[in-house]
Amino acid sequence: MARQLYTARLEKKVCLSESAQCYHFEFVVDELDKFDLEAGQFVSLIAQDPAGKQQTRAYSLAAAANGNRFELCINRVEGGFFSNYIADLPVGGSIQMHGPHGHFVLNKPVTDSFLVATGTGIAPMRAMTQWLFPENGPDRSEGREIHLFFGTRYPTELYFHEYFTELEKKHKNFHYTTTVSRAGEEWKGNRGYVQKYISEVIEAQARQKGIALPMVPPPDSTPASELKFDQYTYICGLNNMVSSVRDALTGYGWHKKQIIFERYD
Repeated sequence: MARQLYTARLEKKVCLSESAQCYHFEFVVDELDKFDLEAGQFVSLIAQDPAGKQQTRAYSLAAAANGNRFELCINRVEGGFFSNYIADLPVGGSIQMHGPHGHFVLNKPVTDSFLVATGTGIAPMRAMTQWLFPENGPDRSEGREIHLFFGTRYPTELYFHEYFTELEKKHKNFHYTTTVSRAGEEWKGNRGYVQKYISEVIEAQARQKGIALPMVPPPDSTPASELKFDQYTYICGLNNMVSSVRDALTGYGWHKKQIIFERYD
């Protein structure tokens, strides 16, 4: 069955990082009154390449539902057609799309959660936190402890840093940890990969609750309907990071169904 296509009009474009050539886009779907999306989903954009071939690329939505609008966070890729096409799209320009799609969404009811991202993998995490802690509306986090771990190469690539910093100040149950892997001597924050800082939190939680690590997870043969976890991890980024975080978590005894991920390479 053919997918329903819409035309998305670019209303606003902001450069988040000159060095990484990363942009934040705000689109409007004029033919809809409401663009129904669930935080964590993606849209598929469609365009013709220079050879006349139709290309489609999926991009995670970078904001929670907001009328007939949606937002994206995309960086240029050297030699890539689609990311450069979008980066060069002028305000007022339009592109065809379909969606939203995907199952990379928060489990309900909300549990204690780790949100783990690198690079533009921060996009769905921004959408999730906007849904959990709306600026105008009731807090949906239900008091659960929400940890966001964001790893980048350089400090200039900590996209939406001000938003997450302010969110942490406003909500005692939201915790924001950043780390960079290639910062110069002037950087005074965390260094290295996100796995290190996730491990520190897991071990601190275990000490607080008197839990011995590694935990013993339910058998893999346990039916999904019988699996009930009080904590989940949501991971978005490149495959190496996703695999490393999954290995670290399962090493502590996390069940694989507690670990929900989306990778974009």
